[in-house]
Amino acid sequence: MEQIRTILALDCATKTGWAVYQRYYSDGGFLTQDYFSGMQDFSKRRGESNGIMFLRFRKWLHEMKDKFDGSIDLVIYERAHHRGGAPTEIGYGLTGIVQAFAAEIGAEYDAVHTGTLKKFATGKGNAGKPDMIAYFKREIGKEPADDNEADAYALLRYAIDQYVVDTK
Repeated sequence: MEQIRTILALDCATKTGWAVYQRYYSDGGFLTQDYFSGMQDFSKRRGESNGIMFLRFRKWLHEMKDKFDGSIDLVIYERAHHRGGAPTEIGYGLTGIVQAFAAEIGAEYDAVHTGTLKKFATGKGNAGKPDMIAYFKREIGKEPADDNEADAYALLRYAIDQYVVDTK
Protein backbone atom coordinates (compact mmCIF):
# COMPACT_ATOMS: atom_id res chain seq x y z
CA MET A 1 0.00 0.00 0.00
CA GLU A 2 1.32 3.44 -0.91
CA GLN A 3 2.20 5.68 2.02
CA ILE A 4 0.48 9.01 2.61
CA ARG A 5 2.86 11.74 1.53
CA THR A 6 0.76 14.93 1.75
CA ILE A 7 -2.22 15.79 3.97
CA LEU A 8 -4.25 18.98 3.67
CA ALA A 9 -6.29 19.83 6.78
CA LEU A 10 -9.02 22.48 6.56
CA ASP A 11 -11.18 24.30 9.08
CA CYS A 12 -13.64 25.51 6.43
CA ALA A 13 -15.23 28.90 7.02
CA THR A 14 -15.12 32.43 5.67
CA LYS A 15 -11.72 32.51 7.37
CA THR A 16 -10.37 29.06 6.58
CA GLY A 17 -7.62 27.61 8.71
CA TRP A 18 -5.29 25.26 6.86
CA ALA A 19 -2.38 22.98 7.67
CA VAL A 20 -0.25 20.74 5.45
CA TYR A 21 1.90 17.75 6.33
CA GLN A 22 4.42 16.39 3.83
CA ARG A 23 6.67 13.35 4.03
CA TYR A 24 9.62 13.16 1.69
CA TYR A 25 11.17 9.94 0.46
CA SER A 26 14.36 9.07 -1.38
CA ASP A 27 15.34 5.79 -3.00
CA GLY A 28 16.40 4.60 0.45
CA GLY A 29 13.00 5.27 2.03
CA PHE A 30 11.78 7.94 4.44
CA LEU A 31 13.84 11.14 4.34
CA THR A 32 12.09 13.92 6.29
CA GLN A 33 8.77 15.63 7.00
CA ASP A 34 7.47 19.21 7.12
CA TYR A 35 4.45 21.04 8.52
CA PHE A 36 2.94 24.27 7.24
CA SER A 37 -0.14 26.16 8.44
CA GLY A 38 -2.00 29.43 8.16
CA MET A 39 -5.34 31.11 7.61
CA GLN A 40 -6.90 32.22 4.32
CA ASP A 41 -9.60 34.90 4.35
CA PHE A 42 -12.46 34.40 1.90
CA SER A 43 -14.64 37.23 3.23
CA LYS A 44 -17.10 38.47 0.66
CA ARG A 45 -16.48 41.83 -0.88
CA ARG A 46 -19.23 44.37 -1.22
CA GLY A 47 -22.02 43.05 -3.46
CA GLU A 48 -20.58 39.53 -3.80
CA SER A 49 -22.64 36.37 -3.45
CA ASN A 50 -21.60 33.25 -1.56
CA GLY A 51 -21.09 31.72 -5.01
CA ILE A 52 -18.21 34.09 -5.77
CA MET A 53 -16.63 33.20 -2.43
CA PHE A 54 -17.01 29.49 -3.29
CA LEU A 55 -15.26 30.05 -6.64
CA ARG A 56 -12.35 31.81 -4.91
CA PHE A 57 -12.15 28.94 -2.39
CA ARG A 58 -12.05 26.31 -5.17
CA LYS A 59 -9.32 28.25 -7.01
CA TRP A 60 -7.32 28.51 -3.78
CA LEU A 61 -7.55 24.73 -3.21
CA HIS A 62 -6.00 24.13 -6.63
CA GLU A 63 -3.29 26.70 -5.86
CA MET A 64 -2.53 24.83 -2.62
CA LYS A 65 -2.25 21.56 -4.54
CA ASP A 66 0.21 23.16 -6.95
CA LYS A 67 2.16 24.80 -4.12
CA PHE A 68 2.67 21.45 -2.39
CA ASP A 69 4.16 19.39 -5.22
CA GLY A 70 0.90 18.97 -7.15
CA SER A 71 -0.19 16.01 -5.06
CA ILE A 72 -2.44 15.68 -2.03
CA ASP A 73 -3.21 12.20 -0.71
CA LEU A 74 -5.71 13.07 2.02
CA VAL A 75 -7.94 16.07 2.70
CA ILE A 76 -9.36 16.21 6.21
CA TYR A 77 -11.81 18.83 7.41
CA GLU A 78 -13.97 19.71 10.37
CA ARG A 79 -17.57 18.59 9.86
CA ALA A 80 -19.98 21.49 9.28
CA HIS A 81 -22.67 22.18 11.89
CA HIS A 82 -26.34 23.06 11.64
CA ARG A 83 -26.07 26.63 12.93
CA GLY A 84 -28.75 28.02 10.67
CA GLY A 85 -28.72 30.85 8.15
CA ALA A 86 -25.64 32.06 6.30
CA PRO A 87 -23.03 30.20 8.42
CA THR A 88 -24.70 26.88 7.60
CA GLU A 89 -24.93 27.68 3.89
CA ILE A 90 -21.28 28.70 3.81
CA GLY A 91 -20.09 25.72 5.86
CA TYR A 92 -21.90 23.15 3.77
CA GLY A 93 -20.97 24.90 0.53
CA LEU A 94 -17.28 24.88 1.39
CA THR A 95 -17.27 21.24 2.51
CA GLY A 96 -19.06 20.24 -0.69
CA ILE A 97 -16.32 21.97 -2.66
CA VAL A 98 -13.68 20.14 -0.60
CA GLN A 99 -15.29 16.77 -1.38
CA ALA A 100 -15.50 17.57 -5.10
CA PHE A 101 -11.88 18.80 -5.09
CA ALA A 102 -10.67 15.60 -3.41
CA ALA A 103 -12.54 13.46 -5.95
CA GLU A 104 -11.17 15.55 -8.80
CA ILE A 105 -7.54 15.10 -7.75
CA GLY A 106 -7.88 11.47 -6.65
CA ALA A 107 -7.40 12.13 -2.92
CA GLU A 108 -9.15 10.49 -0.01
CA TYR A 109 -11.14 12.74 2.31
CA ASP A 110 -12.60 12.57 5.78
CA ALA A 111 -14.66 14.80 8.07
CA VAL A 112 -14.04 15.00 11.80
CA HIS A 113 -16.70 15.98 14.32
CA THR A 114 -15.81 19.07 16.35
CA GLY A 115 -16.16 17.22 19.67
CA THR A 116 -13.84 14.44 18.49
CA LEU A 117 -11.24 16.97 17.38
CA LYS A 118 -11.39 18.97 20.62
CA LYS A 119 -11.14 15.82 22.72
CA PHE A 120 -8.11 14.69 20.69
CA ALA A 121 -6.32 18.04 21.10
CA THR A 122 -7.26 19.01 24.65
CA GLY A 123 -8.84 15.99 26.33
CA LYS A 124 -12.19 17.83 26.51
CA GLY A 125 -14.85 17.45 23.81
CA ASN A 126 -16.29 20.85 24.69
CA ALA A 127 -13.00 22.80 24.71
CA GLY A 128 -13.24 26.45 23.75
CA LYS A 129 -11.24 28.54 21.30
CA PRO A 130 -8.65 29.54 23.95
CA ASP A 131 -8.00 25.83 24.67
CA MET A 132 -7.41 25.08 20.98
CA ILE A 133 -5.11 28.08 20.65
CA ALA A 134 -3.19 26.90 23.74
CA TYR A 135 -2.83 23.45 22.12
CA PHE A 136 -1.35 25.04 18.99
CA LYS A 137 1.07 27.15 21.07
CA ARG A 138 2.22 24.08 23.02
CA GLU A 139 2.74 22.06 19.83
CA ILE A 140 4.27 24.74 17.58
CA GLY A 141 5.75 27.23 20.04
CA LYS A 142 4.17 30.30 18.47
CA GLU A 143 0.82 32.08 18.21
CA PRO A 144 -1.55 30.93 15.46
CA ALA A 145 -3.03 33.51 13.06
CA ASP A 146 -6.35 32.78 14.79
CA ASP A 147 -8.44 29.90 16.16
CA ASN A 148 -9.07 28.63 12.61
CA GLU A 149 -5.37 27.93 12.08
CA ALA A 150 -5.23 26.25 15.50
CA ASP A 151 -8.19 24.01 14.58
CA ALA A 152 -6.64 23.12 11.21
CA TYR A 153 -3.38 22.13 12.89
CA ALA A 154 -5.31 19.94 15.37
CA LEU A 155 -7.08 18.31 12.40
CA LEU A 156 -3.70 17.66 10.81
CA ARG A 157 -2.31 16.05 13.97
CA TYR A 158 -5.50 13.97 14.26
CA ALA A 159 -5.11 12.75 10.66
CA ILE A 160 -1.45 11.87 11.22
CA ASP A 161 -2.40 9.96 14.37
CA GLN A 162 -5.21 8.08 12.60
CA TYR A 163 -3.83 7.43 9.12
CA VAL A 164 -0.06 7.80 8.76
CA VAL A 165 2.08 4.70 9.12
CA ASP A 166 5.48 5.55 10.57
CA THR A 167 8.03 4.10 8.18
CA LYS A 168 11.21 5.56 9.70
